[in-house]
Amino acid sequence: MKKSLVILLAAAGLIVGATPLPAESAGKEIPLKGRGACMKCVLKESDSCQNVLVTEKNGKETKFYLVQNDVSKKFHSEICTERKKITVVGVCKKVGDTFEVTPAKITAD
Repeated sequence: MKKSLVILLAAAGLIVGATPLPAESAGKEIPLKGRGACMKCVLKESDSCQNVLVTEKNGKETKFYLVQNDVSKKFHSEICTERKKITVVGVCKKVGDTFEVTPAKITAD
């Protein structure tokens, strides 16, 4: 029983440790850098336009889907037809298997 509990806790630690966001950032604005793209026009993953930030760490790609607020809508024309290096400052949360960012500021690098 004790051995099973230790193995379970170790596995949980590995899963939590693999998450690209630190726990202390929950609910706080954090900066994220990567390549911005349109989910419809560039990535061909949707029937409607939406901003996506694509990051890469250790050869693994992670997508952060930007919530459609005024900041995101205003910036969309910059990345609708091509990928660009961008920085997004916003609040990130995990929803199911995906990450959503509510952007407060988006800038092209």
